Amino acid sequence: MKAVPGTSTRPTTDKVKESIFSMIGPYFDGGIALDLFAGTGGLGIEALSRGIDKAIFIDADRKAIETIQANLATVKFSEQAEVYRNDSFRALKRLATRSLKLDLVFLDPPYVIRNMDEVIAELQTLQLIDAHSIVIVEHDASFSYPEKIEQFTCTRRADYGDIAISIYRYLNEQGE
Repeated sequence: MKAVPGTSTRPTTDKVKESIFSMIGPYFDGGIALDLFAGTGGLGIEALSRGIDKAIFIDADRKAIETIQANLATVKFSEQAEVYRNDSFRALKRLATRSLKLDLVFLDPPYVIRNMDEVIAELQTLQLIDAHSIVIVEHDASFSYPEKIEQFTCTRRADYGDIAISIYRYLNEQGE
């Protein structure tokens, strides 16, 4: 898989990627994934290879978009993908106009960006996620997101050196 030129993108390591998918389930029976702050597109492409029907890739960097498109072509997943260059909140508002329900959401921003709790809240406000959705946040291990964000609860956190993965799942008032 191609990397984004320069130092602005930090691809998820294979070890961390493998750990993410062992935590959320190794295979999927269809569904839609969103890879926000997509970088190389590695997480969304991995989800496609494991049975997700469609993946939407969003990044604000032009070089990242070109890299994602090249990587999708290499693995022959271009037909199952949508790739957009956009700011994260603007992109979410645009997706909401399509009444999509996202099964998997990958949030892997540059580590200096620490507002993924706001992104998760916006996903719920815009009704892009529901009771079966899983939100995966990759972040700096020295930082912790709240245990609860809207109807989502962090059900698992795993640290890999200076990288942390927080998995959020929907929980209703009964905790189910």
